Amino acid sequence: MVDRVRAWHPEVPFLRETYHADLDHAYPVHTHDDWAVMLVDRGAVSYGLDGAAHQAVPAAVTLLPPGIPHDGRPARAGEGYRKRVLYLSGDWLSEATAARIARRPTLARDSAVAAAQRIHAALRHPGDELAAEHWLIAVREAVLSHAGSEAAVFADVPLARRLRSFLDDRWGESFTLADAARELHAHPSHLVRVFSQTYGIAPHRYLVTRRVDAARRMLVDGGRPAEVAARTGFHDQAHLTRHFRRVLGVTPAVFAGSGRGMP
Repeated sequence: MVDRVRAWHPEVPFLRETYHADLDHAYPVHTHDDWAVMLVDRGAVSYGLDGAAHQAVPAAVTLLPPGIPHDGRPARAGEGYRKRVLYLSGDWLSEATAARIARRPTLARDSAVAAAQRIHAALRHPGDELAAEHWLIAVREAVLSHAGSEAAVFADVPLARRLRSFLDDRWGESFTLADAARELHAHPSHLVRVFSQTYGIAPHRYLVTRRVDAARRMLVDGGRPAEVAARTGFHDQAHLTRHFRRVLGVTPAVFAGSGRGMP
């Protein structure tokens, strides 16, 4: 088989590198400074972690903590594997959590697998980094629960309202959930939980709908889609089109032309 790899650095807090590989390589024992959150899309990978044998298979998230020796090889002779890996800074989770995960590195919850897949889907589209950050927080919560250190969820309506005001005031700007957390003096995970609990929608979804609403008004007033995209916080016209169609069912161009000729 022909080995294929792709690696890049997304602009997402804690996410240092994304790595996609289609190969049959056997890795020697090594360590790294980062957390590795791996999805296997084809085949399987046999690996040793901290002296114990494991397999990384489809329909599960494999977690490799920083600083803990591991290796890896195709699980079946003559067959390669396809994997997608998120490399996250070592302080993504605590050393105590890393020690617990080293004993239980396979997370097979459907919700965790879906969240990891959503991260990769968001990273395919420039401008959707906030969505990737949201789903990365969801993976973090699933890992904490898996490790037996799930944080308690407390209602905090005042904090949710402060985040909503932050989003309402800055919907046209580029920022991360980590930026909002620093300004509001809260952890990003807590912000996402209390906002979703209070309003029934995730912060990044709320922000996108605010931007789509603003774009709709500007298009009705005669704005051109490319200009409207720039004015409403979208990465480019393609980014606006994707979310506009998802929310309203038509493209910005179709929507903009729908009122022409009307009295």
